[in-house]
Amino acid sequence: MKIRFVGGTAIFLAAFAVLFSARADGALQRIQKGGVLKWGADAEGGAPYVFPDPQQPEKLIGFEVEIADALAHKFGARAEMVQNQWDGLVPALQRGNFDIVLNGLEITEEHRRQIAMSQPYYVYSQQIITRKDNVALTNFASLKGHAVGTLSGTVAQRIMEKAGGVDVRVYPGQVEPFRDLNNGRIDAVMLDRPIAVYYLTKEPNLKMSGDPFAPGYYGIGVRKEDQTLLLALNQGIAELLADGTLEKIYRKWNLWDKNQLLLVNYHEEQPTAQKNAPVSTFRNWRTYLPMLLKGALVTVEISVLAMALAIACGLALALTRLHGIAPLRWLAVAYIEVIRGTPLLIQLYLIYYGLPNVGIRLNAFVAAVLGLGLNYAAYEAENYRAGIQAIPRGQMEAALSLGMNRWLSLRAVVLPQAIRIVIPPVTNDFIALFKDSSLVSVITMVELTKVYGMLALTTYDYMGLGLMTAALYFGLSYPVSLLAKRLERKLHRDRR
Repeated sequence: MKIRFVGGTAIFLAAFAVLFSARADGALQRIQKGGVLKWGADAEGGAPYVFPDPQQPEKLIGFEVEIADALAHKFGARAEMVQNQWDGLVPALQRGNFDIVLNGLEITEEHRRQIAMSQPYYVYSQQIITRKDNVALTNFASLKGHAVGTLSGTVAQRIMEKAGGVDVRVYPGQVEPFRDLNNGRIDAVMLDRPIAVYYLTKEPNLKMSGDPFAPGYYGIGVRKEDQTLLLALNQGIAELLADGTLEKIYRKWNLWDKNQLLLVNYHEEQPTAQKNAPVSTFRNWRTYLPMLLKGALVTVEISVLAMALAIACGLALALTRLHGIAPLRWLAVAYIEVIRGTPLLIQLYLIYYGLPNVGIRLNAFVAAVLGLGLNYAAYEAENYRAGIQAIPRGQMEAALSLGMNRWLSLRAVVLPQAIRIVIPPVTNDFIALFKDSSLVSVITMVELTKVYGMLALTTYDYMGLGLMTAALYFGLSYPVSLLAKRLERKLHRDRR
């Protein structure tokens, strides 16, 4: 009976393995049968790789668009780009959101641990960009002690962090570091050369500084089980290289250089078993916890200061709306409705990247506190307004009949009772602000969620690191809830 059960289990597992293998190896057949090759990329600020045509925004252009079209043609299919955030392309590929990743994906050990990489289709290198009046930063060694911008999850970021001594500023997109360099917030930008070549044509105040260095390879990412598709991609890239199609595309985009000759003699290095071993976050929690705690400290600093600003401004807005003169009341109402009706992310962009256009340059920390504080002030104003209006009007009238003026009546009689009422919603907003503070990563603040994203992108352990990060957020917010309950009980003693 036991032998029969074991044998049946073995047959079932073998059949499942055959079916899974057939499904995996059928990726190329599925593409050819459906006539569509889905490739993942990030077109948001993605020039010159893939980006909307300025003349026809509904159309995508870029040198990787042309490569995708050429490869799809060889498969008898058409290329279809699937939009995805760049630093989430590999997990999205593993989930099956698209067939391949074609978006400046570097061939690195970190990527090869998770997915299969094709032979390279482009040789990139690192390039330093500075303002034209800067003559000191001409090589990598000279960057030490300076603020240098780069993209999140790139080889440039890893190079600078590994070398140490560089104040690395991480950006979610390609345009933002050039803006900060123009505005004097950072001293240099270090990015892949294709990005520098394209954007310097639009930045007359910037220049390439020094020679390119640290060459590497872009490859196409596929799921490890899609070996047939991987072989077809390698053959397609080899044919595009041999017939001159790749060179033609690169010359069109001004990206051809002598480094591309390295593509012919490329030999893939086989990673060792040790390098391919998965990273255990729980086993190495002591390695990652200090970085997460450092990010948590930044989150606490921003959240506490922003909430203090929100409470003060919210109370002022509520009193102005209820008891101010007509023009000020209208302004208070307009502010509350506009702020609540527009996304916080847009407000952060306007404060950090928009204000320099009118001569106001704020550092990232100040901009983060202002953005969160002024946004939540609109919500706190409504909380206070509800609390004030919940107090019976007779109490104000009684205070006035005793000879108090309106403002003294508000301060001594109405507000103490209103504050007691609004403690629960204000506490809820404070906890929400802790979580919304993750949005400040778009203006280069490295807070808790950003640290999690950077570590997860390196280790690909989204589950373990995610649970650790969630536990830290809970550890930060739960004491606030307990403190609010204690304060609420204390203020309600008079009801016993």
